[in-house]
Amino acid sequence: MLRIAMLSYHTCPLATLGGKDTGGMNVYVRDLTRALGAMGIHVDVFTRSQDEHVPHIMHELGYGNRVVHVPAGPEVPMGKQELVSYIPEFVDGIKSFAAEKGIQYDLIHSHYWMSGLAAESLSDAWGGLPIVHMFHTLGEMKNRVARSVDERETPERIIGEKRILARADRIVVATLAEHSQLRFLYKAGNHNLVVIPPGVDTCHFYSIPPDEAKQYIGLKPENRMVLFVGRIEPLKGVDTLIQAMACLQLDEAMRPVHLAIIGGDPDVNPQDMTMEMTRLQKMCDDLAMGQMVIFLGKRGQDTLPYYYSAAEVLVMPSHYESFGMVALEAMACGIPVIASEVGGLAYLVRDGKTGFTIPSSEPDKLCEKLSWLLSDPVLHRTMGLRAAEEAQSYSWDKIAAQIVNVYEEMLGIEKGNGVHELRV
Repeated sequence: MLRIAMLSYHTCPLATLGGKDTGGMNVYVRDLTRALGAMGIHVDVFTRSQDEHVPHIMHELGYGNRVVHVPAGPEVPMGKQELVSYIPEFVDGIKSFAAEKGIQYDLIHSHYWMSGLAAESLSDAWGGLPIVHMFHTLGEMKNRVARSVDERETPERIIGEKRILARADRIVVATLAEHSQLRFLYKAGNHNLVVIPPGVDTCHFYSIPPDEAKQYIGLKPENRMVLFVGRIEPLKGVDTLIQAMACLQLDEAMRPVHLAIIGGDPDVNPQDMTMEMTRLQKMCDDLAMGQMVIFLGKRGQDTLPYYYSAAEVLVMPSHYESFGMVALEAMACGIPVIASEVGGLAYLVRDGKTGFTIPSSEPDKLCEKLSWLLSDPVLHRTMGLRAAEEAQSYSWDKIAAQIVNVYEEMLGIEKGNGVHELRV
């Protein structure tokens, strides 16, 4: 049986979605681990402990696989820039855990650049163990779309990403766009890059009858809802969506449509609210959106299929997305997606087939596509059906099998007569 040390240093795969540092990567690590477990592969997911009251070892991912919360620095949430200094302590904690349990891992699979640096140290300590890495987002790409100094990534991150590119045995990239970005911006070689998209749990995300979904989340059958799901940060372009919704309300022929925003903490004290949440709420007031925009805050994965199925459309107006897991989840629920034509979204959403792609930061274009989709029931139904069909090709059993092929290639394993054989 293969044993994988999965590293997710800065964020836990069990965290509730919509927080500052929780999103598609959490879902990816969690669902990949479950899919690998179903294939008989043992995975320990190592993440930094952020709460001393949460058990350090949790069996929440099934198949005997574990999430191990490793103390590294104060057991409280911290900003990413603070976290870098605690990576050596994180590495020591993993080594101690493996020694205590008597486990020898076959391979390290790391996620995000800080985990990649931890993987480098672990590989050195464990005799050059192979490293498979996934960046999920790239610092250079974030810097290209940053609109202020505060949104720019540190030089330390860029240097770290280049180190990982040189060291990792395989880099898993979500799309051909990310492949090109690594080649162009980081001068990466082609020898260790492999394109494997993220997957979606089609047993969890599927179409629920809209009347049942609406009843579950408290909507009336006649209510119409546009949905956004994601972190509340400038990169996500929520301001563009709010402006488009304000434009949409001017169309007298359009039945009232609400915008539901899942993510962030909209109800905290003003002094604790993030700058972006404060800015977006003020924008709604300035545009006299009133009750047309609802900030729902964080929501658990178990409720998301109801929100997707109750929505008319999911909108992802991001300035940058390496892939767009939320779009894939909505598609699996039979919901059309309107997304910015950036990064992985340009590959995932088939323009005019499963939804629409639009330029980022153009609310008028977004309003136009929303109006078209919301006023044409036949188009809406056709796109929803195509979206659900397209999502089936991303089911986790198919994607995990591709990841396992990478593992086996790294370890020199061949399949013969139903058993794994080591190449000699």
